[in-house]
Amino acid sequence: MIDEILVPALANKAAYLKDLIELCAIPSVSAQPDRARDVQYCSLWLSEHLRDIGLKADAMETGGNPVVFAEWKHPDPTRPAVLIYGHYDVQPADQNEGWTSEAFKPAIRDGYLYARGASDNKGQFLAHVKAVQTWLKAKGSLPVSVKFLIEGEEEIGGPHLGPFIAAHRDLLACDVAIISDSELQCRSAQPVITHGLRGLAYFEVEARTAARDLHSGSYGGNVQNPIMALAQLLSGLKDDKGRVQVPGFYDDVRVLDAVERADIARLPWGEAHLISETGAPAAFGEPEYSVAERRGARPTLEVNGIWGGYIGPGAKTVLPAVATAKISCRLVPNQDPQKVYDLVRNELLRRCPAHTTLTFRTFGMSAGTLIDLDSPQIRALARAAEATYGSRPLFALEGGSLPVVNDLQKHLGKPIGMLGFGLPNDNIHAPNERFALECYEKGIEASIRFLGEL
Repeated sequence: MIDEILVPALANKAAYLKDLIELCAIPSVSAQPDRARDVQYCSLWLSEHLRDIGLKADAMETGGNPVVFAEWKHPDPTRPAVLIYGHYDVQPADQNEGWTSEAFKPAIRDGYLYARGASDNKGQFLAHVKAVQTWLKAKGSLPVSVKFLIEGEEEIGGPHLGPFIAAHRDLLACDVAIISDSELQCRSAQPVITHGLRGLAYFEVEARTAARDLHSGSYGGNVQNPIMALAQLLSGLKDDKGRVQVPGFYDDVRVLDAVERADIARLPWGEAHLISETGAPAAFGEPEYSVAERRGARPTLEVNGIWGGYIGPGAKTVLPAVATAKISCRLVPNQDPQKVYDLVRNELLRRCPAHTTLTFRTFGMSAGTLIDLDSPQIRALARAAEATYGSRPLFALEGGSLPVVNDLQKHLGKPIGMLGFGLPNDNIHAPNERFALECYEKGIEASIRFLGEL
């Protein structure tokens, strides 16, 4: 029966690509206020498109950017329901950053569609939309009930999505949620199912030593320098091997069992890939763990930015009053973001140099997530992926954070399948973002197969 669905999908691939091009041409940049009308238009475009293919759909208000919700109910209430998540907002795109073609004028070159949002995330969630469209065209129905939850604030932290999910548990009720917002591993034929995401504790620390900037000749040597004080504090957070030196930081970290370590070892990603992707001269981190294990199974503490004093051209002999650093901790499941933040904050306060006042501001707290790979719904996803790509899926613990996963787990309590359709070199969040046409087509096939397997 699946072949009967795949044939029309192949026949309609030109039309499906045209729809993706039209969607990617909408500059739905959630971070830029002057794009607010484009973001609204994108939500309306999606709502209309989902209605056109046979679903009930609407752009629902959230207090921020709309959430697009769509649904097709199977007449048999015993059939399972799948909730498919995506986000229609995209990162900013400055042409001066090095775009070869215009970010919001999609261009096809060498088998890729180049456009902001092509891979993150319009192409990936639209593959699911096209799978549903194909089933409805070919059979007049779907084998299961399907719901779409497509938000417009993912790129700005999704501030309104969690409350929306909490307030609409009944509307979003399902047997499994599916997210395609990640990538295949190294090549287009190797699927990866993500079964864990790290959480996040993100904060800022300000060190102040005077009421105002001072003349370094008149006051240098008599007043504490906040940049030096902050540098001393930050340098003590890790040892020379990259191990975090905050007491209690690792207390709640899950210990990998032998099966998990074996699964991670199957991932074709190691130091050579790291060097190639980053330009770093070598891998660096806890020597007790492999590069792949450190990527998603171990917590981190990183300084994301630091500033203070005069940084303009020429000389200005100033003794600054303030220095600031932004710090993020990526956290594995079982670690409590608030607890970890408190541990780091208390350690910085304990070691605070004399005559220095520290002030803290928090920006984001989210818990890590772990998915049960043995649920029947995730096994169905694995079968669909293997049939599509010809390779048994790899199972990965990802280093990034996706707060919606924790929100869905907390409020819906159902398995979450994370199968990405992009590639590592899609340049998401960077100039010349792209999405391989083959990946779009394979994503549609994988989704078609999954609906059948489910």
